[in-house]
Amino acid sequence: MTAKKTIVVKQVASAARRPAVQTATLKGLGLNKMNRTRELEDTPSVRGMVRSIRHLVEIIEERG
Repeated sequence: MTAKKTIVVKQVASAARRPAVQTATLKGLGLNKMNRTRELEDTPSVRGMVRSIRHLVEIIEERG
């Protein structure tokens, strides 16, 4: 069985004074406070979400 690819994403900027859609994207990724990290499955939809708020998050690590 193959291990699923994952990425570790960290929130590096605040969502304060950002459009509601960007705040909603952060919440969708499980991020809503500074320096919080999440390990997410590496799928095209997750990559698209990260790309749309790339000024607020950073990819720490890619696993798998």
